[in-house]
Amino acid sequence: MGPERTEGFIDIDGARLEYRRIPATQPDRPTLVFLHEGLGCVAIWKDVPERLAAATGCGALVYSRRGYGNSSPAPLPRPITYLQHEAETVLPAVLDAFGLTDVVLVGHSDGASIALLAVAGPLAPRTRLAVVEAPHVLVEDVTVAGIEAVTELYRTGTLRERLKRLHGDNVDNAFRGWSDAWLTPAFRFWNIEDRLPDIRVPLLVIQGVDDEYATAEQYDSIAARSGGPVSVLVLDDCGHTPHRDQGDRVLAAIAEAVAATMATT
Repeated sequence: MGPERTEGFIDIDGARLEYRRIPATQPDRPTLVFLHEGLGCVAIWKDVPERLAAATGCGALVYSRRGYGNSSPAPLPRPITYLQHEAETVLPAVLDAFGLTDVVLVGHSDGASIALLAVAGPLAPRTRLAVVEAPHVLVEDVTVAGIEAVTELYRTGTLRERLKRLHGDNVDNAFRGWSDAWLTPAFRFWNIEDRLPDIRVPLLVIQGVDDEYATAEQYDSIAARSGGPVSVLVLDDCGHTPHRDQGDRVLAAIAEAVAATMATT
């Protein structure tokens, strides 16, 4: 039996955010900070934070951004700059509230883009490693097509009911906040490649060959443009959610990368 996790709410940037914390089992380890996807929340990670904390000895913090899970609803429509706001304002405030000065960011999809922006800016001094699963640094045709397909499923199929299990009364706020932003014509010009040279923190980039929302252009750009060391793990038989589709391999790779950062400090 591992250490007991704690759950609760914290007030950040005018919103009430739900969180889950897992204490470290080894001293002087960084805290793993999980940043969920565009339709995610605390619950969507399932047991991944616990498993990775156990494998690394690190503590973990998981939280739902505004508009997701049991957190406060978000004002809609979201601005095109919403990912930057999360990276540069909300995430630093979350870490400050918990007194976290030594972290490993673990981001998926939207959360991965937030992690990249954070380590290109205010969180670089606090971050040992950023793990980015299925990140976006630019908008591809396949990205828009994938979101259009999911939006149609949400409108006509059972997706809304399935997402309601995660988000409850926030379900429409969560979905529209994500889909409406990404499908706005102006969002086609969203691009954070110019921020990549500012990154000095080591990166582990993970993407599935069968990602429904991205191609190799994403991780190729990160590897070519980032100012620090980049490791890329491309997985066969894997879609947009590597920690679900290839869970054992992904968790092992992350644990190895965390161990490597500990060995060099």
